[in-house]
Amino acid sequence: MSDTHVSVRGEDEPEQLREQFRQLLRYRWLIGGGVGIGLLAGAWLGITGADSYAATTDIVLRAPTSDPFAPTLSSDKAINMGSERQTALSRKVAEGAAQRLGMRADDADRLQHGLQVTNPPQTLVLHFTYTSSDPKEAARRANALTQSYIDLRKQQWEAVRGSMLKSLQDQLDPVAKQNDELSKRIKQLPDGSAADSAYAVQANLLNRITDLRSKITSLKALDMTPGNVIRNATAPTSSDGPGLPLSLGLGGLVGVGLGLLGAWVRLVFDPAPRSAGDVARAVRGPVLGALPRGSAGVLVVGRSDSRVAEEYRSIAFRLAYDERFADRRRLLVVAARGSMEASVAVAVNLAASFAETGKNVLLVEADLRTPSLAERLDVSAASRPRWSRTGEHADGEWPGPGHLVVDAGESGAFGLVPGERVRNVPRALTSARTTRLIAEADDPAAAVVVVAPPVLAYADALALVDRVDGVLIVCDPRTVHRADLVRIRELIVGAGGTVLGAVTHTESRRREAAGSRRGNRRRGSGTSAARPAPPAARTAPDAGADPERDPDADGSTTIALRTVRSGDR
Repeated sequence: MSDTHVSVRGEDEPEQLREQFRQLLRYRWLIGGGVGIGLLAGAWLGITGADSYAATTDIVLRAPTSDPFAPTLSSDKAINMGSERQTALSRKVAEGAAQRLGMRADDADRLQHGLQVTNPPQTLVLHFTYTSSDPKEAARRANALTQSYIDLRKQQWEAVRGSMLKSLQDQLDPVAKQNDELSKRIKQLPDGSAADSAYAVQANLLNRITDLRSKITSLKALDMTPGNVIRNATAPTSSDGPGLPLSLGLGGLVGVGLGLLGAWVRLVFDPAPRSAGDVARAVRGPVLGALPRGSAGVLVVGRSDSRVAEEYRSIAFRLAYDERFADRRRLLVVAARGSMEASVAVAVNLAASFAETGKNVLLVEADLRTPSLAERLDVSAASRPRWSRTGEHADGEWPGPGHLVVDAGESGAFGLVPGERVRNVPRALTSARTTRLIAEADDPAAAVVVVAPPVLAYADALALVDRVDGVLIVCDPRTVHRADLVRIRELIVGAGGTVLGAVTHTESRRREAAGSRRGNRRRGSGTSAARPAPPAARTAPDAGADPERDPDADGSTTIALRTVRSGDR
């Protein structure tokens, strides 16, 4: 069992990597910006490096010794290469080189700026590199700095030796003077114990004098050369820069890395869902379908045999086999925020797909603020199925007269209850008329699809959740945040509903702008005088209009859901 689990995880890892890479490509502008910056930096490096020339010298360091061929001598322990490198880069060396080049002492800083000293690992070699815009000047300054370093180290070693010789000589002079005085005294002493004691003291003094003179001789015999130049600087024949092609290539690679890093950081802090898995985790339900880009047609099923129509049929079949929907056959389709274009298209096409399977479908437009379905669909009130004919109410018939019929082409037809602007939207949505419309799904052969305004824009959908139960969320992952989807799920569950799943779509920028302009026009028209009520809304008292109207507190009436009779069309 564990082996199978490990194998499945191993197979999922490449797919996760591919998905992450696809998500990074969403931020092409960041990657392109990084590449552009890298190319500009590479071009600048290639252009500025074309006028740069580097001359080099090498010095092998050695410690002062009287016998350079002695096998017991270990120069690598006597010389600290880190300290020697810092000495070579010091201002004292730069001042000596400036004097040797005939420059002023103030130019020492400029000499230090172009000098670089390195020490190859496991060697006693100092590598001097001097960079200048003139190849001959670079070689001349490199040699001057190298020689100035050698002279400085030689002076330092000789100063140390002189100090040691002075110290030894200061110790030797008193001992030699004491020995001379003792020799004069011994000549005046008679033979005996006193003379023997004086001879013993003189012997000690002579040993001390011999030891001091031996040290002085050894110091004077030391070779104080600090090192040997093994390569002199010559004028370079080519520039030190990597060249424009190589600089552009390196800049491009670095730019790609920076762009990917920026895209990754943007992806980590992006509040929008990055994949269908993020949407599913946010709503705690499956993603039932992903509509192709620009596929928000009002009615696609039954009009053309296309990929979009098949996607809607697939969503309808997945809902039909979901026990939570199959038990009650009520579906509320809502968007997260923004325009209702996508949610209306999903609701209409799902109604057509259900009708295609033989169900009696009623589509209820619960948008009582900017209704538009009756104008956008091919509706008819004269030719309607048996189950929607006007007449006495009987078992299995739709309650109330006046449902419109939508022609869905080869898929058949389904009923439509279009919305109508009302004064009191919450009262209309919670009226008995709305409850009876949704209750039509109690017939085993019927289904009710309700489309409502976006959840985060209005609370209309929440007023219907307790009667519809099953909710389908339609969202564009590019324009909705994960926190919004989580909040929508919490609102729906808190109102007593169930999230059946989500449908994702991606609209083109042009279509989104057009939809936004249409929505603005509708909202603008809604602020003006109310649209005249259709004939069905202006029924006489004896036409049985009581279920259509609810008296307000001030005595006015509220038109709930518009119905159109066959005689009015």
